[in-house]
Amino acid sequence: MKHNLNNSTISLLVILIVALGISAFQAADPQPLDRQPLDRQPLDRYRQVPNSSFGKGERLEYRVHYGFINAAEARIDVSNSIVNVNNRPCYRVNVFGRTVGAFDLVSRVRDQWRSYIDTSAILPQMFKQEIEEGKYRKEETVLFNHGSNVVYSSVKEDKKSFKVPNNIHDVISGYYYLRTVNFDRMSVGQTIEVPTFFGGEVFSMKVRYRGKDEIKTKFGRIKVLKLNPVMPDNKFFKGEESINIWVSDDVNKIPVKVAVNLWIGSLDMDLKSYKGLQSTMDWM
Repeated sequence: MKHNLNNSTISLLVILIVALGISAFQAADPQPLDRQPLDRQPLDRYRQVPNSSFGKGERLEYRVHYGFINAAEARIDVSNSIVNVNNRPCYRVNVFGRTVGAFDLVSRVRDQWRSYIDTSAILPQMFKQEIEEGKYRKEETVLFNHGSNVVYSSVKEDKKSFKVPNNIHDVISGYYYLRTVNFDRMSVGQTIEVPTFFGGEVFSMKVRYRGKDEIKTKFGRIKVLKLNPVMPDNKFFKGEESINIWVSDDVNKIPVKVAVNLWIGSLDMDLKSYKGLQSTMDWM
């Protein structure tokens, strides 16, 4: 069944900012596919990424709305326990997004993602997705072999391998990696590129730093960093700078607001609740 792009407005927004997850999954600790035994990459061959921005027990909830109309709700959480994948300790990040109200009647979305992110390298060891968008269904498991730069994708009985660049990400781990970046060392207009694997393809996730700002939220005013994911020309988003993301200008670097300009209108996403952050939010 062909996937209707119009049914993915909410979920595509979610993927780009990785701000979803209604509840944590309770599956057993994952194991590599028996069909594809992975080489074990020595500890000293992995990069080491300093991280003080996120950790176990973090949870963020968001409201997605089309003007005054609620369109979706989203939650993302980091499990309270560290799990072992490919002999590496990982954060288990659970993500869920769902349409609500009238949007749920027109185009029902129940999307779930899970990424197992290496705690020291901030790289994915495994990625899973369960997609329900209208009548479209998809379940996929992706295993990452960073030693040989190969990923293994499994969709039902269809198993494929792909050669990928060094330090490849999935769409969730790429977002968490960006949270470790020191934007004080970047100039306004500078672009970060993160190699990303998604949907059987490798692409460069580009995010442009637009400087510092201050915005109003339901919690009060807050100092923020403004980011623009660079979008290619398409019939969906309105220009390459159609997405604006404001993340807290603090240790946490969590998205507090997102604005998306579409050819059919605009969507906004606002932080609804949060807990388990590494640092207290500095509301004014």
